[in-house]
Amino acid sequence: MAKKGKNYQDALKQVEEGKNYSITDAIALAKKMDFAKFDATIELAYNLNLDTKQADQQLRGAVVLPNGTGKDQTVVVFAKGDKAKAALAAGADVVGDDDLVERISGGWLDFDVAIATPDMMAQVGRLGRVLGPKGLMPNPKTGTVTMDVEKAVSESKAGKVTYRTDRDGNVHVPIGKVSFDDAALIGNFDVINDVIVKARPSSVKGGYIKHLSVATTFGPSLNLAQN
Repeated sequence: MAKKGKNYQDALKQVEEGKNYSITDAIALAKKMDFAKFDATIELAYNLNLDTKQADQQLRGAVVLPNGTGKDQTVVVFAKGDKAKAALAAGADVVGDDDLVERISGGWLDFDVAIATPDMMAQVGRLGRVLGPKGLMPNPKTGTVTMDVEKAVSESKAGKVTYRTDRDGNVHVPIGKVSFDDAALIGNFDVINDVIVKARPSSVKGGYIKHLSVATTFGPSLNLAQN
């Protein structure tokens, strides 16, 4: 494992070993320890008691943060006709059909969110090997395959984030930027945490959230107390 730099080591000295922090205290300390030379992201990391080999224990979804993400999302939409016009009117950055599929096939990936109408998914499906590994493939579970493109674009622009378990039951999701005030970050945390808790599959036995922590982009993680 690579050795952490001096700034990280200095920040780590401020973390009380073995302590589970309240979200209020954790946010305050994470911001205090931040040493990035940019407006760093603050992210939650869950480790859940899930057997992701079971289809019903693979969590995936999306939620709109009440206080946004602090990031200007570039949104593309695969749509035709009136739906293409509606997507543009809602603020989509790029809208197209076969031409957009070809552009992305050619290597263009300068966007954060991809939305598609259901009738476009046959063509968009050809991009699975390109979009899938980057988490950009439109999916009904995250609201990005829909006829209501206006809503999908507006939510993405307003601060919609997606969450998904990896094979080990981990979920990473941002709650905002270091520049946010504490109340805004805590408000975003409350919404995301409520969604994750309510998404607990009925087949899970025993404890559900095994570990939960928060950290800035480069800073050390802080374990969170679970109520």
